[in-house]
Amino acid sequence: MEPNVLLDSLIDEAGMSRAGLAGHVNRAGRDRGLSLRYEHTAVSRWLKGQRPRGQVPDLICEVLGGRLGRPVALDDIGMGTLDGCGTRTAPHSASLSGFVERATALWRSDEQHRPHLATVPAVTGTTAVMPVWEWENPPEDTDVSRPGGPGRVSMADIETLRSARDHYEQMYRKAGGIATRPRIVRFLNAEAAPLLRAGYSDQLGRRLHRATAALVAVAGICAYDSDAHGLAQRYFHQALRLAKSSGDRALGGYVIALLVTQSLFLGDHRRSIAFAEAALRAAGGHITPALAADLYAMQAKAYAHLGDAAGARARIGRAKAQAGRIHTGREPDETGYVQPGLVDVQVAEALLSLGDLPAAREHAASAVRAPAHDRGRVHRLAMLSHIELLQGEPDRAAGTAAEMAERARGMESQRLRDRLRQVRRELAESGCADAVQTADLIGGALRVPL
Repeated sequence: MEPNVLLDSLIDEAGMSRAGLAGHVNRAGRDRGLSLRYEHTAVSRWLKGQRPRGQVPDLICEVLGGRLGRPVALDDIGMGTLDGCGTRTAPHSASLSGFVERATALWRSDEQHRPHLATVPAVTGTTAVMPVWEWENPPEDTDVSRPGGPGRVSMADIETLRSARDHYEQMYRKAGGIATRPRIVRFLNAEAAPLLRAGYSDQLGRRLHRATAALVAVAGICAYDSDAHGLAQRYFHQALRLAKSSGDRALGGYVIALLVTQSLFLGDHRRSIAFAEAALRAAGGHITPALAADLYAMQAKAYAHLGDAAGARARIGRAKAQAGRIHTGREPDETGYVQPGLVDVQVAEALLSLGDLPAAREHAASAVRAPAHDRGRVHRLAMLSHIELLQGEPDRAAGTAAEMAERARGMESQRLRDRLRQVRRELAESGCADAVQTADLIGGALRVPL
């Protein structure tokens, strides 16, 4: 079931407790001749995605509408009509204002640390594919302006969002997603949400949507780094919808690259290939060499995991060709993560899956030699240490892993912690004295809770 963030947001706005809502629904039911005995536990189930039977959804609308002083519809409380897949989702054709309300409801629930959000699983099948299909295909947004709303959006506001994206991306790289996520979500609620509800022209609105999309994408990255995959996916889908309304195809391609990364981690390699292909196809001439290089490299990893050596090597060739065309000054801020050596470490992983250890080591070593921020270097050192162990060099692997552990100090990241655990286990199993000593060093770092 999907967490009902819309209902959660309205209950909070109405200043009601769960027990209070249940009691009001019971009383409203009695006025209609119904005998209802709901308690706060029932409301908790509704917030987790359960839809009550009969007239109860209408009663909830009546109660909340009376408290808020405005009409509240079934769609407003997340209990609208089911689609063919049994999911209550709003199609692309729904108004942008409706999308904004759903998006900001999610941000609000995340800031309030609703426990069901952190544990909701990532969606699969048609529900996972539809946002990408809708981004790629018509209809386009012909006018994203909002004539009303409190206040007017200015270019200074949009520059603030852009600066915030850069700030939180750097924080993520230095401190990790677990530490960064509460801060970026607080900013989305305090700054981005009011701007989306304010007044703006079509031209300014597209810039606003682009800046917000880039910021929401970083929130998704932080959720992914925190192991909250269902939440991360929802942020990525929001960013993709905003990218479409901004009219920036390259930005949409970047967001899909994030979905590809997540799909690879979750082991859905065929979906990774399909999503990357959609980004390359739909972004077309707008896609930059850095983004194309990353998408091809991730496709190579997926093909390699599927045992398709020809497909993997073909994508490796394309990734290298695109990497050679990268000019940092011509890339948007979002693709700054494609630093020198990133494609090398991706290629090393693909070659490792194909069983080509010498070539994998060559690329992993090249990645480590290239400049990178600490977070990227941790992943590169972990890959090189793994390959050195596979090639029977535990002493060298221990030295590489020790540098990795030092670089990871101070970062709160579930993904980096996974890397540390894997390397520690491999070192301990090697039996080499230096390797075991480094494994103990890493173990000490892992004892500190996130």
